[in-house]
Amino acid sequence: MAPPLLLVLFLLPALAAGHQHPSSYGSSALSEWRHAKASYYAADPEDAIGGACGFGDLGKHGYGMATVGLSTALFDRGASCGGCYEVKCVEDLKYCLPGTSIIVTATNFCPPNYGFPADAGGVCNPPNHHFLLPIQAFEKIALWKAGVMPIQYRRVKCLRDGGVRFSVSGRSFFFTVLISNVGGAGDVSSVKIKGTDSGWLSMGRNWGQIWHINLDLRGQPVSFELTSSDGTALTDFTAVPKNWEFGKTYTGKQFLL
Repeated sequence: MAPPLLLVLFLLPALAAGHQHPSSYGSSALSEWRHAKASYYAADPEDAIGGACGFGDLGKHGYGMATVGLSTALFDRGASCGGCYEVKCVEDLKYCLPGTSIIVTATNFCPPNYGFPADAGGVCNPPNHHFLLPIQAFEKIALWKAGVMPIQYRRVKCLRDGGVRFSVSGRSFFFTVLISNVGGAGDVSSVKIKGTDSGWLSMGRNWGQIWHINLDLRGQPVSFELTSSDGTALTDFTAVPKNWEFGKTYTGKQFLL
């Protein structure tokens, strides 16, 4: 039987897969196994540009090659960006690679296709829990002929090399920062910022993991207080030095596991 027709997506990074992991990754699990489905898209390993989470060059921001686009029910309007999931193929002896799983980072959105019902073409329509993987990642857990595949997934801790990265952009009084390479829960749910001339102020989520505030911070060292979805907080004083520049990325501390 021919595999189901794959949907065409926008804003998706074309990435190669990361490393396989044994299914006994549970020591850092944040949730129990849940049922979902997964499909794949053709990915060019040379194209490492991210999409709906704002990460851009995924290699630069510490996400390696194993990534995923999440359906509406999982993406949560970008709040899930940066979170890590363990995914394994189940219930299909013909196509599953037994005993394997892969850890992937949420970097994108799998948009709904309301021209098709959720059980016939609209795989990312609500209320479906669906993972869209680059084919190189999909083939770590199943044969490509599987097409749309039953899987199980769970949230796991993100293991990152180095500190949290703060990529600064904006203009004069408009300050934005992309927060990436976040360990622990991986997804940042709230951000506060402080310069030498201000107290702690809340930033707004622009989109994905890009945060903004109307504040002129030029010439000041910038501190951040990050809170992840599991309630863990990280305060990083002067993560961005006094002589910072728009368009530059600065590395701070990391969440402790």
